[in-house]
Amino acid sequence: MGIVVVFLVVLVALALFATEPVPIDITAIGIMVALMVLEPWTRVSPAEGVSGFASTATITVLAMFVLSYGVQRTGAVQILGRKIGAFTRDSETRQLGATIGVVGSISGFINNTAAVAILMPMVTDLAHKGNTSPSKLLLPLSYASMFGGTLTLIGTSTNILASDLSARLAGEYPELHAFSMFEFTALGLLVSVVGTVYLMTVGRWLTPERIPVKADLTEEFELEEYLTEVVVQDDSPLVGRTVAEAISATDFDVDLVQLIRGGQTFVGPLGSKQIRAGDIFALRTDRDTLVELIDAEGLDLLPEVAVTDDELEGGGEDAERSLVEVVIAPRSSLVNKTLASANFRDRYDATVLALRRGPEYIRKRMDHTKLQVGDTLLVQATPESISRLNVNRDFIVAQEIERPDYRESKIPLAVGIVAAVVTVAALGVLPIMVSALAGAVVMVVTGVLEPPEVYDAVEWDVIFLLAGVIPLGIALEKTGGADLLADLVVASADLMPPIAVLGLFYVVTAALTNIISNNASVVLMIPVAAETAAQLGANAFAFVLAVTFAASTAFMTPVGYQTNLFVYGPGGYRFTDYMRVGGPLQLVFAVVTTAGIAAIWSV
Repeated sequence: MGIVVVFLVVLVALALFATEPVPIDITAIGIMVALMVLEPWTRVSPAEGVSGFASTATITVLAMFVLSYGVQRTGAVQILGRKIGAFTRDSETRQLGATIGVVGSISGFINNTAAVAILMPMVTDLAHKGNTSPSKLLLPLSYASMFGGTLTLIGTSTNILASDLSARLAGEYPELHAFSMFEFTALGLLVSVVGTVYLMTVGRWLTPERIPVKADLTEEFELEEYLTEVVVQDDSPLVGRTVAEAISATDFDVDLVQLIRGGQTFVGPLGSKQIRAGDIFALRTDRDTLVELIDAEGLDLLPEVAVTDDELEGGGEDAERSLVEVVIAPRSSLVNKTLASANFRDRYDATVLALRRGPEYIRKRMDHTKLQVGDTLLVQATPESISRLNVNRDFIVAQEIERPDYRESKIPLAVGIVAAVVTVAALGVLPIMVSALAGAVVMVVTGVLEPPEVYDAVEWDVIFLLAGVIPLGIALEKTGGADLLADLVVASADLMPPIAVLGLFYVVTAALTNIISNNASVVLMIPVAAETAAQLGANAFAFVLAVTFAASTAFMTPVGYQTNLFVYGPGGYRFTDYMRVGGPLQLVFAVVTTAGIAAIWSV
């Protein structure tokens, strides 16, 4: 009965992880609670249920977030990006090679999700300045961060969790142990070299140009038919009213982008300005609405006016404006909210002109569209407002923005602290959890980070996800669920040699990871892989490594890995692009990883 209950919990968990009716960290906490409530069947005691919060994996991941953010706050990666731009110029080959090389290397030592968030604006600018479509670089950026994360133990939270699970199973399976810092670096290097060659050749040919080369942003978002200028007639009912009153009183789907009066251009906040005859408004609306608006509000359409980037970014009384792309980040408080309910314009002093969700452009009724992770907003705002958006963890600004608050003088300290953490853990002087926590403390003591920034640095959704799914693995082990699944695998693989079963585990884990969380995949698959290896008389460590590497490389869907979602909107990709470019790479990695494990550790 216990196995049935646990499998039902697993099935519900898989369905919730795949469909995400609620955030995955909330699902994970729900799983944890369900396992404790159903203790008579799941055998998960309250102490075991909350053990994920005290897991060395959870604490290590938390500390690594702090270390990664410390490096980020110094601006070291941005400085590196500027040097790369000077080297690559307008060569797409150099741009692609530099993108893959830099993110792949960095992802081995700071969290790979953070590496993509930091580097994405640099890569986007690199593409625009070098006359290259950003689409050609952003998908390789995401993929390279994934295989770069396989270089060391600390490259991804998946590696750290797998190490913790492996250590916990060591009592049952003698081959298993916690991973050392560079234990699988040789395999990671093999995978990274193969991945780089693929992305520079076949992948480069398969990656589409979804974003036009050198198009300005109004063209890129296809706004030519949605931006126009109108002038207020003398007899308009709007004359004498404030902009705020006029907007609140209308049911039309229209956004006021800017006001031109007497040769001066004004940009938000415009709500308090009183409308005068002769005022010129730049509007965002569609043609049908425009016709109704002109008739109802006493406006005249200005003939042969093209509202372009240059006009929208022109100087004015308040300040120069800019157009930028802003991506909704995974932890954003705006997810599942609308622009209207979030009061976006007043809250951020910025106007959203268009919304792109993958290849889909949304220009009508944007205010009532629920925002999703990875949505890209075309925003018009002053440089000051853009700077505020840039430091807000709800967003990733997809262009390089100068930040005067970078602590560049702390670069040697930050890099030295991370190097010390890696060295101490690699030499076995201290466990990785202890050295990472010590490094985080030193970051604060030396002024690399301010104390409040420590809490901002942590991606709490990942921490709660880890803490919530770890008890699921305990339940699978204690009820015999892992043994049952292993029996089924062994029974169906009677005619297959152990290396083929090893490859099967890689493929199954990779497929699972492309649908649900990578950390959840590891928790579910590692106990089954270890037991299968034991029944086959094979090396359990080899099977655990196959699961670990497969869970770190989810190339085939935008939802398989956070970094894929980061680039989905800015690259203008379609869902099928991930299958087209990532599918062959996933198959290549299945062969290379399986063969590499067999050669280095034997099966």
